[in-house]
Amino acid sequence: MTTGTSRALVLERFGSPPRTLRRPLPTRAADETLLRVLAAQVGHLDLNVLDGHFGILPSLPFVPGTEACGTVVASDVHPEGTLVRVRGAGLGLSRDGGWAEHAVAADRAVVPVPPGTDPALACCFFSAAGSAWAAVHDVAALCEGERVLVTGAAGAVGCLAVQLALRAGAEVIGVVGRQAKRAHVPAGAKAVLAGDLSADAVGEPVDALIDTVGGSVLPAALKLVRPGGRAALIGYSAGRELTVDLADFLLADVPLLPVSMMSRAVDLTPVGDRLLAEIASGELNLPIERYTLDRLETAVERLRTGAAIGKVAMTME
Repeated sequence: MTTGTSRALVLERFGSPPRTLRRPLPTRAADETLLRVLAAQVGHLDLNVLDGHFGILPSLPFVPGTEACGTVVASDVHPEGTLVRVRGAGLGLSRDGGWAEHAVAADRAVVPVPPGTDPALACCFFSAAGSAWAAVHDVAALCEGERVLVTGAAGAVGCLAVQLALRAGAEVIGVVGRQAKRAHVPAGAKAVLAGDLSADAVGEPVDALIDTVGGSVLPAALKLVRPGGRAALIGYSAGRELTVDLADFLLADVPLLPVSMMSRAVDLTPVGDRLLAEIASGELNLPIERYTLDRLETAVERLRTGAAIGKVAMTME
């Protein structure tokens, strides 16, 4: 039996920041793995849980964190010391998550990663890379020579979607919300400010839209998709609601196609392994901002305001 204590960020009330507390090490059941957390993602899903604005909410008090990476302390499946990433099976939603120095996850949520992988990358890449891949290849189904508009093009999902679309032979227009982010749109794409989004800025109507932000950017972007095109919708960091005039929507003839990692994650695991290797080697670029456990509020603020470049992770060093 593993005993001792470790630090954890504990949410005691929705809408308030979690507190750093020292607690006994969590105990595992026979079908669970105990790990020492090295890094954990701070994502928009986690912020929705903090705010109490998600369809699956935990009982409080609760440790947030839906994706993490660490080394195995005890498991019936994975050897001690194995570097693993964890996500799914209720982690950070219906059971304590990864914002702690130690965490317990269901064995089915634990996936080994190559030794030496950057833990911050391992905990951050899958949802972003998987969503980008699914949007480009499975949902929008881009073809060589097509034109695609990608919103949030300096964000984690957006920048990977831009790179994958370019690699597929598409012409890409990357949309960002502020001037400072234009330089972070991947090379090869045309960068456009969301405030300047218009037919004059984009040119001919695009064949597809990959929207990662929602909010007021989405209706403006939809107007730039050709009739019979398609729109893959991934995120809503700029706003959760879309009001549609049905007459205009039917006339535009652009299907709105959701991209949900909750339903696609298992099928995307082999793709994820390949994308992790490509990001680790530098073939694909995924920026990550890193913060220590005691700087959670800074990490959250960067994410909420849209100032963050790429992913945001907490390291437990």
